[in-house]
Amino acid sequence: MDGEHQNAFTWQPTRAVGLQRLQDFLPHAAQTYARLRNYDGRHASAVSCLSPWVRHRLITEQEILQQVLSSWPLQNSEKFVQEVFWRGYFKGWLQHHPTVWSTYHEALPDLIDRHGSSGDYRNAVEGRTGIDCFDHWARELVETGYMHNHARMWFASIWIFTLRLPWQLGADFFLRHLMDGDPASNTLSWRWVGGLHTKGKTYLARADNIAEFTDGRFNPAGQLSEEAPALEEGCEHPRLTGLSLGDPLPATPFLLLLTEDDLEFAASLSSPPADILVLGAAERGSPLATGRVAQTFRNAALSDAALRWADDQSPSLSSEHDIVSRAQSLGVRDVVTSFAPVGPNADRLANLRQALSREGITLHFVQQTYDAAIWPHGSKGFFALKKKIPQLLEQLKIP
Repeated sequence: MDGEHQNAFTWQPTRAVGLQRLQDFLPHAAQTYARLRNYDGRHASAVSCLSPWVRHRLITEQEILQQVLSSWPLQNSEKFVQEVFWRGYFKGWLQHHPTVWSTYHEALPDLIDRHGSSGDYRNAVEGRTGIDCFDHWARELVETGYMHNHARMWFASIWIFTLRLPWQLGADFFLRHLMDGDPASNTLSWRWVGGLHTKGKTYLARADNIAEFTDGRFNPAGQLSEEAPALEEGCEHPRLTGLSLGDPLPATPFLLLLTEDDLEFAASLSSPPADILVLGAAERGSPLATGRVAQTFRNAALSDAALRWADDQSPSLSSEHDIVSRAQSLGVRDVVTSFAPVGPNADRLANLRQALSREGITLHFVQQTYDAAIWPHGSKGFFALKKKIPQLLEQLKIP
């Protein structure tokens, strides 16, 4: 469900457009998707293009699953359904192994200092390596904020095994420029290609595979590495930690804080808030600037949420002072926000929680029912979760 055909329609970051795109995709969510989803080229109807909307939960995973499984039996649409569950799996896995994010994040400044001005790195991110397919995808990413999911795998493999650049810098390049840049899916997908997520199992980009699934547009024969030796961590395997449980919804009046991770969270609450604020976008966890297209999409998604939910339709709140002032004016001591998955927004909210506490205000992290169901099954490989999809659908009352 990640990065798909950018020419299919306008990438307008509103809930209304996301819902319409879902309706347009439903006739293709079964056999067409299963047969043609891996083609990066002319098969626009075979892919959903929903991931930027889902990344910010302008539309939710539950809504997508409900619509797809109301249109198709699971046995026909299982490939697409599994792609939806992959997103929750990656988030759950990173919740179980949060040091993977912190280690990656902490390594970036030094890696950028050592490699950021090198010719090899500059050629890669500017699309000047001489490998036509790779250069096309690099320029496409920067210019459009988009890359087809299969192309992401090829690109990462070429970056790691042919160009021999640090995987962390490639993951950073993606996260800064993708409209659907998601810390868990992005970080763990790069680690999977390099043989770190499923230890020792790598993904090798092959010229014949690229030629087949780009309909012959590209054929980098003789230009790609023929070997993909697994990367080494340089430390022990990431430690498994227990999941933190979300907070209950307070019984007293509360202020609701929407963030870029879950812009439909207000619709899931069992009791209405005293007021709703929309928090501006977090930094993407990089010393380098976020791409223009990705930043524009995020800001517009936040504005769409503010227009639909907030009295103050300016999602520019960026400090605890703004939130404290609104809470005090309403006479409330509780603020509620969606339990954020591991990543830059979660890091920011943890700091905000401490700051609000000093002002006598409690920030509650309330977990979505969907995340509470999926994340506990993300501690190991995807196959363990995949086996439980029918039971999870029944638990979530889908369809």
